[in-house]
Amino acid sequence: MERFRSALSFLETRKPDIPVLAARPHAAGRAARWFVKNFPGEVAYAYKANSSVFLIGALYGAGITQFDVASLAELEDAATIPGVRLHFMHPVKSRTAIRRAYHEFGIRCFALDTEDELDKIVEETMTAEGPAKDLELFVRVSVPAKNSRIPLERKFGISGAKAAKLLVKTRLVADELGLTFHVGSQTTMPDSYVTGLEEIHKLIVKAGVVVDAIDIGGGFPSRYTDSEPAPLSSFIDVIKAGVDKLPVTEHCRVICEPGRALVAEAESLIVRVDARRGDELFINDGGYGALFDAAMLGFVFPVKLLRTGVETEPLKPFELWGPTCDSIDRMKGPFLLPQSVREGDYIEIGNLGAYGRALSGGFNGYGRYEEIILLDEPMYSMYADDDEQRQSKA
Repeated sequence: MERFRSALSFLETRKPDIPVLAARPHAAGRAARWFVKNFPGEVAYAYKANSSVFLIGALYGAGITQFDVASLAELEDAATIPGVRLHFMHPVKSRTAIRRAYHEFGIRCFALDTEDELDKIVEETMTAEGPAKDLELFVRVSVPAKNSRIPLERKFGISGAKAAKLLVKTRLVADELGLTFHVGSQTTMPDSYVTGLEEIHKLIVKAGVVVDAIDIGGGFPSRYTDSEPAPLSSFIDVIKAGVDKLPVTEHCRVICEPGRALVAEAESLIVRVDARRGDELFINDGGYGALFDAAMLGFVFPVKLLRTGVETEPLKPFELWGPTCDSIDRMKGPFLLPQSVREGDYIEIGNLGAYGRALSGGFNGYGRYEEIILLDEPMYSMYADDDEQRQSKA
């Protein structure tokens, strides 16, 4: 993989005809080290966010050896990494996926949120000697989404008396019993974790069971042009305080599953402007590619015009259109760029390492990317400021 000092230095060597995914493994490594150092428990990367071998390698090298997988395909891919521990945390799995996960890949950790799913897991992990004796089962609890860009509580999770009943039934067959929840993707304030841990507290008391592990899921945020989250340290403080109040033993494991927060700032997209119509720019990637979140969910990613001599030029808002023939292939923005941007220019779109690569498809024949590695800093960072503060205190 070719390495360049920056996106601009890459363009000095060639002018690509297809979009370019530009990874910054050092940014992923920095984020991983921060979580490993500061989170009061185990860190399991949400594999679905980005499966680039360069970013996965950076996370692994920084000390993350646990991964949350959500499908058989992800499991098969992640299982090739030496010495990893995998958590199969999708609450609804096919019988084939459960069976292969347990018997072929040695997975012992599964999530569930219904008695039917529990029955499937018990049946498909059966051994010659009878029911499996080594299952780690996490009951997924529904919690309210507060300050999250993408709420998740409607699809998965159980609550109230039904959750307490499921906990008791799961305790009977689990070697380790856990509770898990997810506050929603891109949660910008830590109060969602307060609510989630309070709900966990109530359920443990109601069910009267011994709980061996608490998985607080993901939801940790990244920075975008339209989103300035609270510092990650405030999330850690809230989580520590909430966990300390839980009616569990000191040996209870605590786990988190960050995805976005580990890789969002670790990848950019370099696109070419193929046409300008007033305040609208037509570029060679879009909502059916790595810019799904910008088109479908309204994310406003940071942008930079990759042309020298425009650093002091006034900025103006632009709307972006992708290359497909579909009219929903539109990124409303606003994306602030120098007012002289024109056809043939290249733009770096930053901080889309989370889900950009993962959601890109091949509609209309698009979806091919060149790939490079960049050595400079991301446009926005949740971690660089923390590094600077630490150095200033030294």
